[in-house]
Amino acid sequence: MPEMTASSTAAPANALQLHDARPFFEKALVHGVQHGIIDAAKLQAINAEAPKGMVQIARYFGSEFLRPELEKARDRLVNLISLYLLDTTGGDVAKAAVSLRDHSFLSRSKGGSDMLKRLIAMPESSNFGMGGYADAQTPLLAVWSLRSYTDYQAELARRSQIAHAIHAAQWLAEQYDLDTDELEAAGADAEAVIRTGLLMQALAPKAMQLGAWPNAAALEKLVTALRKKKLAVPTELRLPDGVPADLRVVMQAHCAAVLADLPKLLDATNPLRNLLRPTGAFRARYFLLDDPLAEVDHYHRSLDALQEGGEPPQPASKTWTKTTQGNEDEHSLLTLFLCLAAGAPKKTLLTEKAAASLVRKIRKSGLQPERATEFIRSHAPGAYQADYISMWNSFVQETGKTLASDMDYQMHDALALLRRECHVAG
Repeated sequence: MPEMTASSTAAPANALQLHDARPFFEKALVHGVQHGIIDAAKLQAINAEAPKGMVQIARYFGSEFLRPELEKARDRLVNLISLYLLDTTGGDVAKAAVSLRDHSFLSRSKGGSDMLKRLIAMPESSNFGMGGYADAQTPLLAVWSLRSYTDYQAELARRSQIAHAIHAAQWLAEQYDLDTDELEAAGADAEAVIRTGLLMQALAPKAMQLGAWPNAAALEKLVTALRKKKLAVPTELRLPDGVPADLRVVMQAHCAAVLADLPKLLDATNPLRNLLRPTGAFRARYFLLDDPLAEVDHYHRSLDALQEGGEPPQPASKTWTKTTQGNEDEHSLLTLFLCLAAGAPKKTLLTEKAAASLVRKIRKSGLQPERATEFIRSHAPGAYQADYISMWNSFVQETGKTLASDMDYQMHDALALLRRECHVAG
């Protein structure tokens, strides 16, 4: 029966609007019978096919011998046909009735099933390391066979956008002789690959011809050289030559983000180690190859240059050694520095309860970042002090507002930030 609901539009307050909640298949069938499109013979054929379809669907998703499974199969059958008719007729009940007349009942159901299988086969995530599995199709189809056409359209649009981003990332990677297997192994995000390709197009267009996708050390070397040359910051980005027409739009969508990052990258007063630290916000937007040997070599060259400049770097103090207890990874150190700046006990690991307490203390008394900076200068190994200070300054700049925000009254954002950037035990 049609459901009577009060209109939500600007109609008079006592006006009522009919809302037909029937499945689209039922609407098309009734319309076809009422207008002579579907005759008695066709109705008889549909009545004969429907039970077969229900049993097939129940068997596919579970068992045809259980009544609840058969009832759910009936709902799936009706929904699959409705999805197909809506998609192929644009919601025109007359055209849908003709479709039911001219084709078998089960072919319309198969059409809806094929639509969903194509949807499920599309990438669900733009992360190359998050590919689907063939054995996941049946449970996913079980879910989607009961979803609405509106849900289907929204998911199709979302997955189509992801597919375009993946194709654009693959095209850019191929220009640098980087294959999809490498992207999958690294768990790269398609959007990060696109932004990196555009960044390299702006900084070193010839790198594409050399097939040289950057690692962190190579990018640092490139940008350092460009800073010395005082390269003017580009005001627009050109897409690489030969970009397929259907991929241009998805690439252009990332141009603004890359243009916004270029001034920070080329600003000689902004330490590169600050920008390129592995867990920093800048690095998260780009995909750089992991090359441990290159980074170790880069570190030793930097250390040699430092030592050639005069006195050998000071070793870590006993206070540093005692406080860190060998926990000198980035997350542990940021935890320590944050505790120092907040005037809390010095720790490199926080429990969830201690993290919440630390946030409350920061919001009550504020942060004094110079406490951590002074501790680094006084106690950290000399060879690392500049990097640690850059890392700490970057952390304060990126997270200070979130940690101190009174709007985040349940501390969800602040605690999520600490779990991501610091060392918080679950």
